[in-house]
Amino acid sequence: MEEENATPEVQERVRASFERQGLMAHLGARLSHIGPGRVHIVLPSRPEVTQQHGYFHAGATSAIADSAGGYAAFTLFPEDASVLTVEYKVNLLAPAQGEHIEAVGQVLRSGRTLTICQLEVFAIQGTTRSLVAAGQQTLICLHDRPDH
Repeated sequence: MEEENATPEVQERVRASFERQGLMAHLGARLSHIGPGRVHIVLPSRPEVTQQHGYFHAGATSAIADSAGGYAAFTLFPEDASVLTVEYKVNLLAPAQGEHIEAVGQVLRSGRTLTICQLEVFAIQGTTRSLVAAGQQTLICLHDRPDH
């Protein structure tokens, strides 16, 4: 199933904001899809993002989930607004191991001020895709505060 892409203007706004995130750059994460209310972020496996058993660290898993949800919400916000996470919860369902992990943020409800997103993280090994984390997030739209 092919996913819908956000408009070029929204994609550029999301990419520009994402590139200003020091943590995402530090982790080596990248945007892999920007759609209306849906964003995917991929994190390749490397020793710096794993824990002592070689699995992806929960902190890295949670960080890309948080950003995927935040940017999913941001795709639906007005051009002169920015986004901040109010809260999120992630359940770790299985050890995350593979070539990379992919976080998917999906807007469940977008309101004038608060937006609720579903968060999922998948471990990818070859053609196998396994759900390793799931959660939910609340974000706030900061009106009249452009994200730059």
